[in-house]
Amino acid sequence: MRHHSTNRKFGRETDIRAALIRSLASALIERGKIRTTEAKAKELRPYVEKLITRAKKNDLASKRILESRTGSPRLVKMLTDTIAPKYMKRAGGYTRIVKVIPRASDASKMAIIEFV
Repeated sequence: MRHHSTNRKFGRETDIRAALIRSLASALIERGKIRTTEAKAKELRPYVEKLITRAKKNDLASKRILESRTGSPRLVKMLTDTIAPKYMKRAGGYTRIVKVIPRASDASKMAIIEFV
């Protein structure tokens, strides 16, 4: 049964869905702002915010967990050295989702997700 199962499936299997979220997160961390569908942005937000909260601790255990979640030591370095220090005094809400006009080809709802 799907009682209280709130994550979106995106028509993908579990491993592929996890890879999608991980690649969207890495693009957001590298660029600071990405344009994607509204559903993917809403699913990406809690994932990235948990990464930033973890990066704020900046200890070895946190870095190892971040590397397992992002798959890249380069992204962990960006998170701990540049992104997390900006939000040290902020208790959450590190990202913003801005809705934009629908995609022309299939009229999918689009959004821009960016760091505040």
